[in-house]
Amino acid sequence: MVSLYGLKHWYTRRLGLFVRASVRRGISPDVWTAVGVLAAAAGCAALIMGWWPLAFILLAARLGGANLDGAVARARGVSRPFGFVLNELGDRLSDLLIMAGLVGLALRQGAGQGTVALTLVALAAATLPTFVSLSAAGAGAPRLNGGPFGKTERCLAAVVACALPQYLAAIAWLIIAGSLLTATTRLVRTARTLSGATGPALADLSAPTPPDDIARLGGDGSRP
Repeated sequence: MVSLYGLKHWYTRRLGLFVRASVRRGISPDVWTAVGVLAAAAGCAALIMGWWPLAFILLAARLGGANLDGAVARARGVSRPFGFVLNELGDRLSDLLIMAGLVGLALRQGAGQGTVALTLVALAAATLPTFVSLSAAGAGAPRLNGGPFGKTERCLAAVVACALPQYLAAIAWLIIAGSLLTATTRLVRTARTLSGATGPALADLSAPTPPDDIARLGGDGSRP
């Protein structure tokens, strides 16, 4: 499905200067993960204050950091499983900060309780697409990204809300509906991918072994 995520590779190419500099200087991909989170934190403050041009720049930097950590890891040949964990944590924290910025904007604008509640629901709904994607990856399916309303669309919606706070409630509804649609789309794609698959999920294979009495439940009953 068409989404702004399709611009990811175009944006990463624009950031090639930073990738090459990181390779020359041995800069860790984790540095760019941190840059993305710090940009999101500053962007959260800009959203709250209603400074939309600054928010636009900072949220672009947030997306840049999210792109560069993976690009630098591949370019330097230092990709590692824990890097994936740090990348996901950084992305999720950044998402929460951006959505928290909309909640803070609603409060600073003196919006009604209904609008504030909508921004809180939008904050929660925005987490659903990633929950589906990470659950899918844990089951052995591809880790899905993109739209129709992924993190790039949420960043753009946040900037529009900052520039036009009178439409904050409508934009919160858009984020809620878009996030639910995206989560549902990813869930359907995952169901199709895993259709017919049997046995334990990938994540279950590394789970701790249950105690013997639990493992025997449902057996022939020959042992207590």
